[in-house]
Amino acid sequence: MFASQTSSFQDSIDVEERDDFDSEEIAGYSQKIQLNCYYTIYLYQGTSLTLIDSSLPSEAEPELRTYISRRLSKGALLGGMGNIATVELSIPEQAVGCYCCLLEQERSPEQPDSDGNGYVICFMGGSEKGLNLFRLELDKYVQGLRSSLQTPELQNLETEVRPYLSQWYEESVMHIHRVVQLVQSNISFLLHAALSHTHVEVINSDERTKADVSRFIKAASLQGLSQQDTTTASLCKAISEDAQSALIIDCSTSPPTLTKTVSNRFCDDWIQAFLNAAERCNPFLLRQILENFKLKAIQDMNSLKRFVRQAEMSHYALFRCCQFLQGCGNGDVLLQNARAEHSDLPEACSIITVLEEFIREQSQAQA
Repeated sequence: MFASQTSSFQDSIDVEERDDFDSEEIAGYSQKIQLNCYYTIYLYQGTSLTLIDSSLPSEAEPELRTYISRRLSKGALLGGMGNIATVELSIPEQAVGCYCCLLEQERSPEQPDSDGNGYVICFMGGSEKGLNLFRLELDKYVQGLRSSLQTPELQNLETEVRPYLSQWYEESVMHIHRVVQLVQSNISFLLHAALSHTHVEVINSDERTKADVSRFIKAASLQGLSQQDTTTASLCKAISEDAQSALIIDCSTSPPTLTKTVSNRFCDDWIQAFLNAAERCNPFLLRQILENFKLKAIQDMNSLKRFVRQAEMSHYALFRCCQFLQGCGNGDVLLQNARAEHSDLPEACSIITVLEEFIREQSQAQA
């Protein structure tokens, strides 16, 4: 069983050798490079597109406009929902991932026929597969532009709209990379905090760093992915309110000083994968590794649930459960979540108590 666990875990980490990113994409990121990123914003009225601003080369923008017009005519762009595809343009990359979103104007009594009118926002950079990993962040970033588009004739284009659009890649894609670069090998403490619903406090830092760490913890958390969202949320709230358990990141030193740190073998084993991807300056690979990390944790949680159910009827299953917890390296987190999810099942709770004692004894023996 341990051999199969090790194989499965290694497959999760070795994202570069799998189909999540093809070999050409990985080869392109093997050196430290800065991706070329572009933006374009159009005014959309009826069936016509009018260019407002773009960072694309002059020969590439009409090609994008033709593509967008075709998508709109097919009804492929829905208001407020981003659409991601690969487009071929006259740029050095030739083929590039393109995120497009239609921000419809709010209807008013003065303009009852304004349905479909609004702005089309386009972000281009990396690959379609890579941008899809950040779809939620891109959707949220575009929505953040809505208030700035209310100014008549966009008189705030140079002061608000253009600077905002030009920062899309830094703000929507690079935050995970910045956090890994900030804490380096201490990333395991953040991963453990995210899985165990531990509150993370960042002190003596700018607002951007605080926001980056908060977004990283949210991205690494399993909240919203597990089946028992209610109990997980309750657990998250209860532990977050316990100030004594908070992980502190003090940015007054370089590198930052972390206190009240907790990790385990499962989280430690992912450190090198994160550091390697960060060294390549590849935020898309970093996000895929983070998703694989969460997937492996969920798989282990489901395995533990199955073992606990079996252990209620079989002592051998209880033994297998102990073996599994010893091998996975994430026993403390798995049992914490299992206790929350089985809080109303006395027999399961008694099994979990036995397993918690087993984990404590193992920790003391290794200390």
